Amino acid sequence: MTALAAVALAVTSSACGAEGPSEAVGGLPVTVSSAPAPGPSSTSPAAPTTGSPPPVESQAPSGPGVVVTPAGVVVPVLAERGDALVVRTPCGNERTITQGRRVRQATVVLDPGHGGAEAGARSPSGLAEAPVNLDVARAAQAELDREGVSAVLTRTAEYEVSLPTRADIAKSLSAKAFVSVHHNAVPDGPHPGPGTETYYQQASADSKRLAGLVQEEVYKALSAYDAAWVADTDAGAKYRPGSRGDYYAMLRLPAPVTSVLAELAFITNPPEAALLARPDVRAREGAAVARGILRYLRTSDPGSMFTVPYPRTDPPGDGAARRCQDPEL
Repeated sequence: MTALAAVALAVTSSACGAEGPSEAVGGLPVTVSSAPAPGPSSTSPAAPTTGSPPPVESQAPSGPGVVVTPAGVVVPVLAERGDALVVRTPCGNERTITQGRRVRQATVVLDPGHGGAEAGARSPSGLAEAPVNLDVARAAQAELDREGVSAVLTRTAEYEVSLPTRADIAKSLSAKAFVSVHHNAVPDGPHPGPGTETYYQQASADSKRLAGLVQEEVYKALSAYDAAWVADTDAGAKYRPGSRGDYYAMLRLPAPVTSVLAELAFITNPPEAALLARPDVRAREGAAVARGILRYLRTSDPGSMFTVPYPRTDPPGDGAARRCQDPEL
């Protein structure tokens, strides 16, 4: 990565939902780059590719980009204000910052679902979904980095990130693919193999193809383990309609970015939770997600394991609003 600019800095901060006093934030000056720093290492094998790969790093125009703050938090850029940048915080507030590393474009955005106080689903033994999602996304990022494909995470630690902020990161980076990583709960019952589900945008043929490829790779990777699997009866690559279009916000809000949401395994199933507690299994899941993305970017493979979902209804309301606490930037 080449640093294109550096600016001097301070941060005007606001508490989540209310403005607060200005505070200085120490750390690196803002630098501008076209790709993020290499992700964390993984022990999983390199992702195979087929065909002649296109130059994936230069196909999309740069958007306003994101800033990786001194604390490692990824925030989308809203506007430039002199030598400072206006950004959206994980909880959806606006701040003006003058420190961090600016990234203008990335090929892939990986979205570790939940985070912080929003732990997601839990296994009977107490294994929380959020840190498992993050570990898998980091492993996928490392695989993509080894293949020369830039990838940014929507969250980099255990803190909350609003759904609109996650989507803004993908759009600000002009990403070619957005994959939201989750682990599932409340299955219909036992299943002869992994109950992996990958949801795609109803109006996007590209999203459907990406979902089919991620589905293939994750199902194949998990099938290497002998476990008492569970699933929904319509497990596979599928859509889910809602009252506003796509049911899941992480398909609806990032559009027109090609997006999928993957429920890799059932964390509420004790045998699967025992697998997910193992670092090697999480690395294997991440490598599989990366292989699906690489096949989407570099081949014309159509994907498979598509299924017609059974009817589901929207839940009754969105529930009570919960106060979100921004992390230190």
